[in-house]
Parts: sequence; C-alpha cells; structure tokens
Amino acid sequence: MTKNSSKGRPSTSIREVVKNRGFDTDSLDGKKELELLVPDLNKKDRGKIVDTALRKFADAEELKPYQAELIRMQSHLETTGRKAIILFDGRDASGKGGTIRRVTRYMNEKHYRMIALGKPTRAQQTELHMKRYIEHFPHAGKIVLFDRSWYNRAMVEPIMGFCTKKQYRDFMEKVNGYEDSFVADGETILIKLYFSVSKKEQQRRFDRRRDDPLRRWKLSEVDLQAQELWDEFTAAKYRLLKRTHTERNPWWVIRSDNKQRARLETMKLILSLVKYRGRRRNLDFRPDPKIVIPGDVECKKMERAKRKHGEFIR
Repeated sequence: MTKNSSKGRPSTSIREVVKNRGFDTDSLDGKKELELLVPDLNKKDRGKIVDTALRKFADAEELKPYQAELIRMQSHLETTGRKAIILFDGRDASGKGGTIRRVTRYMNEKHYRMIALGKPTRAQQTELHMKRYIEHFPHAGKIVLFDRSWYNRAMVEPIMGFCTKKQYRDFMEKVNGYEDSFVADGETILIKLYFSVSKKEQQRRFDRRRDDPLRRWKLSEVDLQAQELWDEFTAAKYRLLKRTHTERNPWWVIRSDNKQRARLETMKLILSLVKYRGRRRNLDFRPDPKIVIPGDVECKKMERAKRKHGEFIR
C-alpha cells in the first residue's frame, strides 16, 4: 500500500471531506458538528477517510523496524564510545526536518541532539566559520544531527549575499581537510545527506506553508526567493558535490519528492553506513538506488542533463 501512497500527503482526503461539508473547525459549533460527521458520511467519503487513515498507519508501520534498528545502533555507539555526525542539507522544503523527526522518533533523547543553528551573531561572524558547528560536536557515545550544516557557506550564503566571494572560496578549499580531521580518530562517523526536491514539488510545499497557519512560520526569507533562484541553487549544488564529495567523506543525495520513501531510504542508508552489533538479518538494509544516489553519480547525471538540455535539471 505504501508504495502507491501520496507524496507525503496522507491526510489530504480527510481535510477535503471536512472542507467540502462546510465545517469550520476553528469555531466551537464546527467542532460539535464535526463529532456528528462520521455517522452522516456517505459511502464514498467514508471510504476516502478509511483509505487515508490506513495509508498513514501503513507508512508509520513500515518505518518501525528500521526505527528499532536505529535504537540498536544508538546503543552500540553508546557502548563502544563511537560518535556520529549526520548532516541534513539540501533544498528548502525538501523534507530534512521531517526525516530527522522520524529518524530520532524512538531514540534515547539523552544520547542524541538535533542542531539547527540560526544566523550567526556579530561575534561569530568574526570567528572561523566552522567554529560554531564544532562547538556542537558529539561526545563519546553520542549522535548529533545537523538540520543544515557548515555547508550553508557553500549554498545559501553565497547566493543570498550572506558571505563574500573570498569567504566562499576559502571554505570550498579547506572543508575537505576539516572533515578529514574530524574522522581521523577512527571513532567519529560523518554522514553527509543532500535532500533533493523537484521545483514543482517545492512550490507545492511552499504554497501549503503559506496557506496553513500552523506551517506559515517555516517560510523564511530564503524560501520566498528559492523558486526564483532555482538555477543558482542548482549550480551551487553541482559545485558542492563536485568539490566536496570524497572517497572518505562522500555525499548521498536523497530524492525527496515522496517523503515516505525518502524517510525510509534515509534510515536504511544510515544503518548501512554504521557498523553495529545485533543487526537483524532478515531486514533489507539496501537503499533504493532510485532514491539514494552517491554524490559523484549525481554529478554525472547533472552533467549529462546539461549536455542534453543545456542546463542542470535539479
């Protein structure tokens, strides 16, 4: 069922049914009327709601075996004293935050942290760019997940004018060396994920954020210009992968138009990259190559697309 599920929109049918019946759920009367909705549903609407609920349930159940494995992985890191740093970078509205929430859903909160840094302070702007990220690196047995990382300096900052050309060049020249030093102890695992969403799907998600008061806060200054600057971000993505995908610290591109598939395959990828004891032998840990693409392979795909169409596609 989940293979044919909608692209991250399991509750759309329920919202449509309620809206089409003219209920105002923000008012007290609307809430009272909503309680009477189920007995009055026609067969078609009842079927839509049941189908939506089952799809949502099936999606959650599909993730649970891998979420259980993530707990085993976390326990192994704690026991052995190893550390993991996982970067969630990529386009705006590409599903980074939602994937992080599913990855950490059942983890022990004492042994992982999610870091989403805001704009640097004036003092931080005078310091080494990497410093404010390094300050959040994990201790032995811990996991840190960055919702956007030091690679802001390679994507958002140069395009939006938040850094100088020299700062960008310096970063691109030095970042591979920094990352080599991070993992040189043999105890630190660095996983770099780039979430890639299509232009059409990104626009749909922006529209939903704009129209939903519970999601409107997600719309940032960068979001509002992301569609207009699509080609600039695509070119920056190519340079990023071309120069900072290394054999020691590779990039993994996650196709994320379908959120459920992106979340599931991200879990598989993380579990396949971290060695740990107690792994279930009857569980498939192989990521779908249509969803999870090595950074160097993505570069070649982008180069072929440019030769064929005269420009990068995504």
